[in-house]
Amino acid sequence: MLRVFLRRWRPVDGPSRLHGFTLVELLVVITIIGILIALLLPAVQAAREAARQVQCKNNLKQIGIALHNYVAANGVFPPSFCIQPGTTLTGNNGSWSVHGRILPYMEQGNAYDAVRLDVAWDAQLSTGVPTMRMPMYLCPSEVNDRVRVNSSGDPYTYPQNYGFNFGTWLVWDPATGQGGDGVFHVNGRLTTAAISDGTSHTLAAVEVKAFTSYFRNTADPGPQVPSSPAALAALAGGAGFKLGPNINDNTGHTEWADGRVHHSGVTTVFTPNTPVAYVHTDGREYDVDFNSQQEGRSATQRTFAAVTARSYHPGVVNALLTDGSTQTISDSIALPVWRTLGTRAGDEVIPSSSF
Repeated sequence: MLRVFLRRWRPVDGPSRLHGFTLVELLVVITIIGILIALLLPAVQAAREAARQVQCKNNLKQIGIALHNYVAANGVFPPSFCIQPGTTLTGNNGSWSVHGRILPYMEQGNAYDAVRLDVAWDAQLSTGVPTMRMPMYLCPSEVNDRVRVNSSGDPYTYPQNYGFNFGTWLVWDPATGQGGDGVFHVNGRLTTAAISDGTSHTLAAVEVKAFTSYFRNTADPGPQVPSSPAALAALAGGAGFKLGPNINDNTGHTEWADGRVHHSGVTTVFTPNTPVAYVHTDGREYDVDFNSQQEGRSATQRTFAAVTARSYHPGVVNALLTDGSTQTISDSIALPVWRTLGTRAGDEVIPSSSF
C-alpha cells in the first residue's frame, strides 16, 4: 500500500521506526482542509464586500462635502446641464455634468483648470480630461471599471457610478424652462432653502451601474409615470437604442463629464435594482434605462427619464442625502417612500426609519 512517510517523535530509548499516513488518511486530511476553506471563503468574500461598501459610502461622503463647498461658494447647487433657452444642439455637444462642476472641490483642480465649462465637454477631448479615470466617482464593486472606446477602438470617455437626483420622471421642459422635482436639473440654480422637504429626507446622489443599456429619443410619453417596467418597455417604439452584446454597445453612465440624465443622473420611477426588462430585436433581454429626449436636442419636446438606481452590493444601494449624510437603502424600500426621497418639495412626511 502506498504510504507517505513522516518521521515522528519517539522515546530516546525506544526502537527507531518510521510511521506514515495511509492514502485514506491523507485524503481525509485534504477533505477537511477543503471543507475549512469552503467555510472560510464566504466569510472572506463578505469581508471584502463590506470593505467595498465602506469605500463606496466614503466616495459619496466626499461628493457630499464637495457639493456643500460648491453651495458655500456659489449660493446654489450646480445645474445638471446648461443651455440657452430656445437653443437646439447638434451632434453630442454635451454640457458639463455636476461631476465636472464640482471637480475643484474634489481635489481635482488641475483637471478643472484644463477645461472650460462654457464649452461642450466633447469639444475638449484633446485635454484628456473626459477620458480620465476619476476614482472618487467609481464604486470599487463596479465590474466594468474600464475606459469606453470609440468605434476606432480609441479611448473616448470614462464611466461613473453615482447618479445625481433628477427627480421622479420629468427632467426638463425646454419650452417653459421647468425642471424636474429633484435637486438637479437643466439650468438649475436651486438653493438649500428650495429643498423644503428637508435635506435629510431628499436624495442628492445614488449608485448606478456603468455601461447601462438604454433607449432614447421617442415620442413624448407624457407626464404619467410608468406603472411598471413593462409599461416603460412599451414606449420603445421608434427609439434609438444604446444596447447590444458588446460592452461598448451599452453606453449609459459611461461619460462622467456629460450632464444628460442617462450619463450623470438617476430618477425614482422604479425602486433600486428593479429589473427593467426589454427584449430587443436581437432576441436578447436587456436591463434598460430610458431618456425620452436627450436634453438640448429639442427646443420644444420635454425630457422624461427612467434611470434606475443600481449597484453590485447584494440587496442594497448606497445613497447620499442633501444634508451630506449617507444611507444604505434596501431594494425592498416601498415605492412611495423611494419617490418621496426623490422630491425636494413634495410636502410628504416620512419617518427616517422607513428608509
